[in-house]
Amino acid sequence: MSETTALQIGIKCILVSLATFVAVPGVAHANANKGLRAGAATTTITPPIGVSFDGAMSRLGKVKHVHDELHARALVLDDGEKQIAIVLCDLTVLARDICDAAKALVHTRNRFPTHHILIATTHTHAAPRVWNTEKDALDEEYRRFLTRRIADSVSLAVNNLSPAKIAWGVVDQPEFVRNRRWFLPKDVELEDPFGKSGDRVWTNASAKFKDKPAGPVDPQLFVVSVQHADGRPLALLGNYSTHYVGGHLPGHVSADYFGYFDLRLRELLKARGQDPPFVGMMSNGSSGDVNMGAGHRAKPPWSRMREVADDLAKKAIAVAHHAHHADITFAVEEAELELSVRRPDEERLAWAAKLWEQALVHRKQGKRLSRPESYARETRYLKSFATRSKIKLQAIRIGRSDGSSMAITAVPCEVFAETGLWIKQKSPIQPVFTISLANGYSGYLPTPQQHAWGGYETWPARWSYLEVRAEPKIRQRLMDLLTAVSK
Repeated sequence: MSETTALQIGIKCILVSLATFVAVPGVAHANANKGLRAGAATTTITPPIGVSFDGAMSRLGKVKHVHDELHARALVLDDGEKQIAIVLCDLTVLARDICDAAKALVHTRNRFPTHHILIATTHTHAAPRVWNTEKDALDEEYRRFLTRRIADSVSLAVNNLSPAKIAWGVVDQPEFVRNRRWFLPKDVELEDPFGKSGDRVWTNASAKFKDKPAGPVDPQLFVVSVQHADGRPLALLGNYSTHYVGGHLPGHVSADYFGYFDLRLRELLKARGQDPPFVGMMSNGSSGDVNMGAGHRAKPPWSRMREVADDLAKKAIAVAHHAHHADITFAVEEAELELSVRRPDEERLAWAAKLWEQALVHRKQGKRLSRPESYARETRYLKSFATRSKIKLQAIRIGRSDGSSMAITAVPCEVFAETGLWIKQKSPIQPVFTISLANGYSGYLPTPQQHAWGGYETWPARWSYLEVRAEPKIRQRLMDLLTAVSK
């Protein structure tokens, strides 16, 4: 039997079992007034060899090896009246249409409100970018496969619902967060990809061009721990604000430290082989301008991501040992915000057309695109974008009967640390954290001041196209949503 045939048979079996589950009336809310129930599950979403591998902007190519499997990890919580689902996918980015399609499939199967589902990517750079780009038949097949496997993870987690209890907490871990945007010395002028000078900030600047960081970092590791009623670990959701770790080989698929975090938690919590399986999840926080720094790059491939996962898992265990509670209620609010798109003008389009002819020659020669050539490509993409873009925002409150609560905000952007810290400071619910890259992908989210300073995250591309005033509009709408769920 071929691998493709086996996969198709496996998916059909899952769908049959799920259809049987959904046919039982009242299952989804049989828990009324009986305390928290929770379920967790994973599905593999590893792409086949040959799928487009676009982890870095100028490294076009195909998947050629799988170092470790990619997963969709789902956690479902049921308070007796409402359910919420959080799904984290080991992908670089994920287009909104796939998120919406997966949510619609969950709703059809499990009568689950789509606005109660949060789907985000971890942003590992050793995985496909599943977004609006050129796609061949294999890429299209992978997109359809992803839609079903993401939906499967939620449906399987629903199948695993059982009495549970929950705890949350925050620990500081500043070692792995460095603001990667640096002010240039006053006597230094560097050209952006479009041949213009004047940027005062440079991303990942070399030592001779570093003056001081252009923004703060968020050092907090937020942990949500879920246990079975008998105290066995059920799931653990972390949130940390570093971009990713890296240290992988070109064309090799890996979940980065996000996947190793799950494996290490299973060891530390002695949950290996547990039935149903324990699920460890790490979400990407406000890391749009934050990474690990340059100090780890001399490490052998794959080693540094294991070290980071080990350290964060050990820190998370402390929260997993807190007192857990079953008297939980939820509130969820969702909003759609329409924003302008920074489309290229005629002068920029003429520049891109001329340079792209050169880039095509280099492509045929097997050469890597230069930075200006990459941005010529991006300019051509942005020409096809609509003048307005709708993004989805979410706020979730998890509260206890003693009045204590926590909150989650979800944004489809690479949120800067200063935005995440502002939300933590101003939120009417404390504590709170932000999951970036959620429910679609709308690129970097610099503040207006960061736009004025310039730098990579502000240069127009598919990963940076929202209007300059997008960030204050998004943060205000998130405050509205947090206020709504706090009542």
